[in-house]
Amino acid sequence: MKIIVDAMGGDNAPASNVRGALRAVKELGAEVILVGRGEDILAVLAEDGIKDLPAGIEIAHASEVVEICDNPATAFKEKKDSSLTVGLNLLKEGKGDAFVSAGSTGALLSAATLLVKRVKGIRRAAMCPVVPTAKGGALLIDCGATAECTPEYLLQFAFMGSYYAERVMGRPEPRVGLLNIGAEESKGTDLQRETWKLLKKADAEGRINFAGNVEGKEAVLGAVDVIVTDGYSGNIFLKTMEGAGSFLAGEMKKMFMKSITTKLAALLVKDGIKDFKRMMDSREVGGTALVGISKPVIKAHGSSDAYAIRNAIRQAMQFASSGIIDDITENVEYMRLPVMHKPAAE
Repeated sequence: MKIIVDAMGGDNAPASNVRGALRAVKELGAEVILVGRGEDILAVLAEDGIKDLPAGIEIAHASEVVEICDNPATAFKEKKDSSLTVGLNLLKEGKGDAFVSAGSTGALLSAATLLVKRVKGIRRAAMCPVVPTAKGGALLIDCGATAECTPEYLLQFAFMGSYYAERVMGRPEPRVGLLNIGAEESKGTDLQRETWKLLKKADAEGRINFAGNVEGKEAVLGAVDVIVTDGYSGNIFLKTMEGAGSFLAGEMKKMFMKSITTKLAALLVKDGIKDFKRMMDSREVGGTALVGISKPVIKAHGSSDAYAIRNAIRQAMQFASSGIIDDITENVEYMRLPVMHKPAAE
């Protein structure tokens, strides 16, 4: 399987991107096209004592880089020879099976939507990270791609999230929950109440396994496999979890470093501490899938190191081989509302 990697995107590019690609080729059997400034990519290889291009690695030269200061909505048009634009065009042309970038989230979302295009009938693409829970993780959809949503958007997110959880996460009949301030169907704003009705209908038709409304606390405890929400609320949920995880890790470290006795205690539970750190480490997942796009796209964290890039490539391989896009395409008619039910803006 051939994965296209934006070699110039992210805080640690191109070094971490190149080294992560090398690990993916060696450890996962991937083929990788590194897109970016050829001389910079070769310089990283030279630093590692690699004189000849390794088997499984190709370079597609792109002279420009999308910077964080660039307008995310237009950067891919203004910098037509950027690693982001060139890479997505390669994906569009079928030169690779998936695309991975640790660059600007907004620029990637805009470029993927306008170059690669959404699946026909899908109103908005969604970003869906896997967040840690007490029962092994849940898919959060959306986490920021679409801040303001309609019930139809959330209905589509529920379907797409369900397919992802089943195909990539290995969850048969995944439980889908609607993030809300209470479990009762009357809770929330008009958006949540109208969406609840649509999800309940989809459940009655056997198309998704809707578990009802879910509060944040229950979501973290693993009540559902898919957490459906608008991008605004989802981003707050995600960043709160990240902050809470960092806070708890810091407090645990201070607690275990207080004295000789607590340091000895830390040695006794070091395996458990490692497991906790691994569970909270975003590098283990690799990145966030953009679902609803007609071809697989993965957004890696901006601060990704080589290990995170390697895992983002692994995730892209799973995404590309999962059949999710076919599922979405074949079932999109069940995710759309009649025109009379859509808001005037639609």
